[in-house]
Amino acid sequence: MSDAEPQSILTHLDELRWRIVKMAIAILVGAIVAFVFSDQLRNILEAPFETAAPESSLQSLAATEQWGVLMRIGLFGGVILASPVILFQLWGFVNPALTSRERKWAIPVVMALAILFVGGVLFGYWALPRGLAFLLDIFPDVDNNLRVGDYYSFTLRFLLAFGLAFLYPVFLFAAAAAGVVTSQQLGRGRRWAVLIVVTGAALITPSGDAFTLMLLSVPLYLMYEITYWLVRFVLKK
Repeated sequence: MSDAEPQSILTHLDELRWRIVKMAIAILVGAIVAFVFSDQLRNILEAPFETAAPESSLQSLAATEQWGVLMRIGLFGGVILASPVILFQLWGFVNPALTSRERKWAIPVVMALAILFVGGVLFGYWALPRGLAFLLDIFPDVDNNLRVGDYYSFTLRFLLAFGLAFLYPVFLFAAAAAGVVTSQQLGRGRRWAVLIVVTGAALITPSGDAFTLMLLSVPLYLMYEITYWLVRFVLKK
């Protein structure tokens, strides 16, 4: 049980409301920063396309398309920049419900979530030009002058999918720390892990192609193996 005194449901809801407000403010501040550096962010986000299709260009076919792209850049940049604040607020909300033993894992878990999310986004950015090169070269005789709105929708969903997918080892480790699973169960479940990883990667991969699926599935399974050994030797379970 928690070491803190129990609180009413209204108190919890009021606290949750203010923490959501703080997260929204952090995202807004991050979005403003992203707007200020939108040209630099555009250069970063469009670099994979220029690498994959150097002779092609992005085009806008609607009056509001560029504005929509700017909003997406702001929101995505805001979430990335505000992610430490978001995770801290979530940790602050659940912290009173944790026991003293569970709290010692709270800060490492929050740090791991932030590092893995950013790491997943960076890995996705590394994989993006390779995935684009594969997708845009299927029909060599077709011009690859993409709509800027479609490109940014694909790119941001691609990066977000990698970032979120990289978080699952933390929840798996937390389940082991809580006694829900053991290293023996994880070891016996390797074949199921491969199936679940590949299926999950297929569901969250925006493009749905085999090349991107492989790029995401391999590191996800490697993280499963790393989690298995951490549970076995760090938690000794």
